[in-house]
Amino acid sequence: MTQDQTAANGPHIPVLLRPLLKAVAPVSGRWLDGTFGAGGYTRGLLEAGAEQVIGVDRDPLAFELAKPWAGEYGDRLILQPGVFSRMDEYAQDLDGVVLDLGVSSMQLDLAERGFSFMKDGPLDMRMSQSGPSAADLIAELSEAQIADILFHYGEERASRRIAKAIVRERTAEPITTTLRLAKIIESCLPRPKPGQSHPATRSFQGLRIAVNAEYEELFEGLLAAERALKPGGLLAVVTFHSVEDRMVKRFFQHRAGKTGRANRYAPEQAEAPAQFELVTRKAVGPDDQELAENPRSRSARLRVGRRTAAAPGPISAKELGMPQLKKGNGR
Repeated sequence: MTQDQTAANGPHIPVLLRPLLKAVAPVSGRWLDGTFGAGGYTRGLLEAGAEQVIGVDRDPLAFELAKPWAGEYGDRLILQPGVFSRMDEYAQDLDGVVLDLGVSSMQLDLAERGFSFMKDGPLDMRMSQSGPSAADLIAELSEAQIADILFHYGEERASRRIAKAIVRERTAEPITTTLRLAKIIESCLPRPKPGQSHPATRSFQGLRIAVNAEYEELFEGLLAAERALKPGGLLAVVTFHSVEDRMVKRFFQHRAGKTGRANRYAPEQAEAPAQFELVTRKAVGPDDQELAENPRSRSARLRVGRRTAAAPGPISAKELGMPQLKKGNGR
């Protein structure tokens, strides 16, 4: 979930759970929830009929918070620390995989995790609570590299202006807190109009994605799901912004043989066996009821594919439209 989709300290509501369960019905067999978070999708799958769900998360806090209720499901629930890009190492012959991308509300609500520009805290943003933090990137990267991250990962058009201000301000004093960074970003942009996102939304998104290597994780995770699913198994992915959705859309199109020829004059080639069938022809968004109940769902998009018996095949990150960082591309 993105920053402005989360009400501060609001209850966790799984986004697009109803349409997801409808798209994959009837739910049965073994599933893997690659983004366990607060456990909303896992509990939904178990209550809908899954025999077992493997909940994967790289954030140790997720499993701590699940302790009060996880025991209710006995051996039907397995908690697996790790990243979903390695799901095929945790399980094989799965009946389904679900991925809810982005940062969870429980992470945003804790100021000490450093994800939110609405609360002051250390500039951290590490989902796994290990490795380089956002403060480390801000302190160590060049102006061009910071601009690159903000432009390609955050889709921030004022990335060069913001990066320049960040480098200027860090020279005077290290940037180590969320509110200080947010104020620097705000100083570079016009005051938002009513209904518009906070000026720091895109920049914080870009930094978070860079800190957690989220696009690389998504690319590898889609391939891992392809390897882990049995024929007939379902892959359901919920995205929250355009780059993620584009990557998932292109993956399913490519794997379903729906990409077409780039050049109509080129000779036709023999079609490779499709690894997926499209269950949702178009992305599914929230209905009016969900928008009323859960405003954070407004940019969520669901795509679902069904695994065939075809062997996994090659694909490049470029084919999925994954942003490639290059120096000097910030604007």
